[in-house]
Amino acid sequence: MATPQHYIWAAGHFLLLTASLRYIVAWITFKSASALWYKASFTGALISYAIVCQKSLGTPQPNLAFVRRALVDENIQYFLLAFFWFTSKPITITLLPYMIFSLFHALTFTRTTIMSRYLPGPPATAGGPPQPHPLAKKLQAWVKANYDTAMRVVAYTELLILVRVVIGAVTFQNSLLAPLIFAHFLRQRYFQSAFTREAVADTTKRIDALVRKPGNPPMLLTVWDKSQMLVQRWAGVALTPNAAPAGAAPAGARR
Repeated sequence: MATPQHYIWAAGHFLLLTASLRYIVAWITFKSASALWYKASFTGALISYAIVCQKSLGTPQPNLAFVRRALVDENIQYFLLAFFWFTSKPITITLLPYMIFSLFHALTFTRTTIMSRYLPGPPATAGGPPQPHPLAKKLQAWVKANYDTAMRVVAYTELLILVRVVIGAVTFQNSLLAPLIFAHFLRQRYFQSAFTREAVADTTKRIDALVRKPGNPPMLLTVWDKSQMLVQRWAGVALTPNAAPAGAAPAGARR
């Protein structure tokens, strides 16, 4: 049975999904959208991730061991990043990863909690488990079939966010702190997510192929090689990864 905390967790995801869709649709159609929608989106993220973090880590402890455990927890990282975006000037693309996570969580909550209560399935066979409604089965199949693709989209989107905040820092569209914070976050994702490693490897391979095309200035290749070397040195020390999935449902809420 779902707990009040589970409903609050789900409400955060629905708020994030609804508000971010409103903000992004306005941005795509070149209409003005109040920054309140942007703030509401990350408010939803903070609500949901706060519950997940509390469930996974327990009550905060004033000791170094707890801090270390928290800093390598994926949910804490997304929570802290959401807080940073919440307090920063709106950057539309930063909503996309959170939207994708929330879409899958909202669909799962709808299937396991709402549908199971208001849309019961066919009668169970003698001695067999209860059967879900056919619509719930289709929803579950869609989530399973599209989850990996969605996580790849998140990984590539996070690389685009890094490019966006670096350009924004150079052109004074966002703070100089944004690329530093997000680069550290992305470094953590590289060690914790196979999807991020795949996206980084694929992107690096594509850029490398373009840079090494015959006829390109030798200086371009030199700059590219040195840039790779610097990035590898900076990101070479891995922190201990945490196996908990980012944005996962709070303990006791999974089905």
